[in-house]
Amino acid sequence: MKKLLIINGRIIDPANKKDLKADILVKDGKIAQIGKGLEKKHKTDEGIEIIDAKNKVVCPGFVDIHVHLREPGREDKETIKTASRAAAKGGITSVVAMPNTSPVGDNQAVLEYILSKAKTDSVVNIFVSGSITKGETGKEISEIWELQQTGAVVVTDDGFDIQNIDVYRKAMQYCKTYDMPILSHTEDKDLSKDGQMHEGAVSSMLGLKGIPACAEDAATARIICLVEDTGHQMHFTHVSSKGSVDLIRLAKSKKLNITADVTPHHFSLTDEAINNYDTYAKVNPPLRSEDHRKALLKGLKDGTISVIATDHAPHLWTEKEREFDQAPPGIVGFETMLPLVISNLVDKKVLSMKEAIAKMTVNPSKILKLKKGTLSKGADADITIFDPKAKVKIDRTKFESKGQNSPFHGMTLNGVVTETIVNGKIIVRDGELVE
Repeated sequence: MKKLLIINGRIIDPANKKDLKADILVKDGKIAQIGKGLEKKHKTDEGIEIIDAKNKVVCPGFVDIHVHLREPGREDKETIKTASRAAAKGGITSVVAMPNTSPVGDNQAVLEYILSKAKTDSVVNIFVSGSITKGETGKEISEIWELQQTGAVVVTDDGFDIQNIDVYRKAMQYCKTYDMPILSHTEDKDLSKDGQMHEGAVSSMLGLKGIPACAEDAATARIICLVEDTGHQMHFTHVSSKGSVDLIRLAKSKKLNITADVTPHHFSLTDEAINNYDTYAKVNPPLRSEDHRKALLKGLKDGTISVIATDHAPHLWTEKEREFDQAPPGIVGFETMLPLVISNLVDKKVLSMKEAIAKMTVNPSKILKLKKGTLSKGADADITIFDPKAKVKIDRTKFESKGQNSPFHGMTLNGVVTETIVNGKIIVRDGELVE
């Protein structure tokens, strides 16, 4: 493997509290050295490749702990290959695949298939999750130990929520035995049943059945009670409501083992995006009103929400071009994550650049105990280089993902990934995939 030298960049590595202008030397797929003046020492090394990162940020590759690869079962929507290419284009070097595939990832065979396919088809690091219950039915607990031994780094019934609180409590006790974190899709189905969007003024105007914020709040509260009872680790994913943010903040103040993430679409948009029955803005949990969006921003700012994850959920355009109540919920997120973070968080002073990068690198890695998200010497050379001031006009027809279901189409945002490096190999160069 060639040596790689990245020069003149602003290196931001929150894991090591670094923010400086320096060079990075990569050797044998690992971070070999970070320092000033490395160009003079190594520019004549045999076979070395040099990337000039002047006026750009150089940071650990982004780690996305909530994605839907659709394979196996729905390769018409997305494949491991297309998803990995889209992730790389967005500067994401590691992803955690959700288990709501077909068949469900509740057993060794499905997880082994994904991991095996990833070795041959993926250009990024793919980690897998397993389902908490068999078939994600919320009734019978999966063989957690078997899933962990196969490679699962977390378990979740994402796409659903376990409605039987006794089953959930037993699952948490079981997972605690194996130190297996749980990722919670938090939803009370009795309250959200048949809902199409956030319950509020916009849903009333459009005549669509709403999903009240309390559907998320009530489920969050009961799970926090279980965490307090069992002491087990819980990560709340795609948090969308003010009540949930407040409850998680209170739970963290009590030192409960709880963390949370938010998606770029939830901190960027409100239910106003659905004004014209735009199915591309239909997602679960739904885009909510401005007071909820502001609560998410506050949660990001004060650390209640420590992770940004995309919930990348590709669908066919034929599925989205249906009546609103017939269209599936979901938004693709890989190729818009960085521009939304820069434009709506960093540029608007919600987060500093270092804080934003931490929520996409070291923080998710720590929660799931992944050896990623750092530029420490000897670490895997997963590196993202981006220009925070470069403008990009979002064009979903040019996505690497098979899914084009993005409500951000046509928006002009700041922040462009120019290089993505995975285990020392350049996957994206000058903003384009290396074929």
